[in-house]
Amino acid sequence: MTAPRDPGRRQALRGWRALLLALGAGGLAWPVWAARVLGVRVWPARDYTRVTIESDTALQATPVYVADPPRLAVDIRGADLLPSLQELVRRVQPDDPFVERVRVGLYNAETVRLVLDLKQPVGPQVFQLDPVAAYQHRLVLDLYPLTPPDPLEELIARHLAGQPTSPPPPGGAPAHDPIAELIERRLQREMTEAPARGAPPSRPAPPADGTARSATAPGASPTAARRPAAERLIIVALDPGHGGEDPGAIGPEGTREKDVVLAIARRLRDRLDGTRINGNPVRVFMTRDDDYFVPLHVRVQKARRVQADLFVSIHADAFFSPRPRGASVYALSPRGASSAAARWLANQENAADRVGGLPVAVKDTAVQRALLDMSMTAQINDSLSLGATLLRELDRVGDLHKPRVEQAGFAVLRAPDIPSVLVETAFISNPDEERRLRDPAFQARMAEALARGIQRYFERNPPLARNRAT
Repeated sequence: MTAPRDPGRRQALRGWRALLLALGAGGLAWPVWAARVLGVRVWPARDYTRVTIESDTALQATPVYVADPPRLAVDIRGADLLPSLQELVRRVQPDDPFVERVRVGLYNAETVRLVLDLKQPVGPQVFQLDPVAAYQHRLVLDLYPLTPPDPLEELIARHLAGQPTSPPPPGGAPAHDPIAELIERRLQREMTEAPARGAPPSRPAPPADGTARSATAPGASPTAARRPAAERLIIVALDPGHGGEDPGAIGPEGTREKDVVLAIARRLRDRLDGTRINGNPVRVFMTRDDDYFVPLHVRVQKARRVQADLFVSIHADAFFSPRPRGASVYALSPRGASSAAARWLANQENAADRVGGLPVAVKDTAVQRALLDMSMTAQINDSLSLGATLLRELDRVGDLHKPRVEQAGFAVLRAPDIPSVLVETAFISNPDEERRLRDPAFQARMAEALARGIQRYFERNPPLARNRAT
């Protein structure tokens, strides 16, 4: 179709073209190119709250944090985004630890202002994520507390809940490592409760020459002389894979890996927590206990902070074909993977940080911290032993995909001082196993098998004395 030969029409078209060029020169965005919001999500958690705005093109956003009263304002270019962003107002939960409410309105003719009124001061991180997996562009607002929760203190508080505590040490006494203090308090409680249980108090043996001997050695406290043999608190770190923005693998019927592995981890925690192995009490620590994203290196840091004796990462396998089935156990490899399948799986699991969302600077730091060295040889050997024990128990629950422990470079298994394994409970991409993963009875059997494997590992490999902090 040819353009009309009307001179007036040609002059009008030239006028519109000049107007468009003028708008472009002034830096104004033409509406046809405006971003379109695809979804808004809020992930509240004790560790931090994440707000995600997904759009088909990257948003132009300028954040401003105000400390008193605490609030985070984000100016987003594009007045037509107002109706979509107002959905955030309804997404805030009353029990969100950090966000009190969200306000959205027009700042000027071209800008939407998003204001998050906060319940406490935070250290905000605002960053953009490029498209990955099923996501397009994402603007992420992470709200971290100024004093992050200490996983070790939380573990100790839970362990000591309802127990009498000892008086503080006298002034000038050296500070104890929290785990050492925990064990000291446990010992004092055992001494207090021993007569009630009918157990005789611990006493020093009489000297060989029959002469009387003081109950205390020179310089030793009377309490120390009467202490029974020290308990060794066993700490098991459970790591439910994925979470929050990262759903993990998704089954044919829409089952999300992050949901079923959290359910299995909770059942395993309830089965193990408070039990005893070789007379030693067991406490379970979970890297996440709700639906939120935890970076891979943070999972490792948490396990090391609580001085865990084992690290078990729980996942559900997936493949392009619906045919593969069965459970698998993986340990770290200091060099190449034990099979092409193990290498492929490690690459998939290591991509969780890209899907869950990390700032670029944090990603670089995480990679640097994940470098291997020869000091991990002992950890890998212990991990292989743990993995073999778990496989024997998993074989009693269902099929095994691999009859031996596989190895590859899983980033989440790189704690140099903690035996660490990754358990693929079943194939969520297999329709039959997807239904089993959703079944509470199967989840309970899986948790029971893992608990038996952990117990039998410790029965044959009692944990060594824990190092005290210097």
